[in-house]
Amino acid sequence: MITQRITPCLWFDDQAEDAANHYVGIFKNSRINAITRYPSAGQEIHHRPAGSVMVVSFELDGHSMTALNGGPVFTFNEAVSLQVNCKSQEEIDYYWERLGAGGDPKAQQCGWLKDKFGLSWQVVPAGMEDMLKNADSPGAQRAMTAMLQMKKIDMDALQRAYDSR
Repeated sequence: MITQRITPCLWFDDQAEDAANHYVGIFKNSRINAITRYPSAGQEIHHRPAGSVMVVSFELDGHSMTALNGGPVFTFNEAVSLQVNCKSQEEIDYYWERLGAGGDPKAQQCGWLKDKFGLSWQVVPAGMEDMLKNADSPGAQRAMTAMLQMKKIDMDALQRAYDSR
């Protein structure tokens, strides 16, 4: 039974299982659903040892995801990222700390971070888009200016800038 029409597929060299376990350990309501292994058939094309992990199907907070060990041909860049919408500063702090652990500290700005596998995430307050959607409003301009000076988002500082407090 298909309940989610579109499933993101994250391409790894050979860290798909490690990455899926890492992400599942961070997000509540998450689990590994299945691990598919490379067969000996097609080895002349996939060049992977028979029995090694090919695909990991998992859920993050109830959303289906796939991790693929496809080799080093493609690597992550900032053109594709995952966004985590948080209800509180405590949630922002939690996800920022855990997703960013071992990642690239230079790739942190405006709530963006890069994890230890090279995947980009943006950890933001839920509803931040409402604050920024009217680019001509003074509140949106103040909030944008404040956000551009942040690495990890500070919800209170962002709200104060928006409200001009």
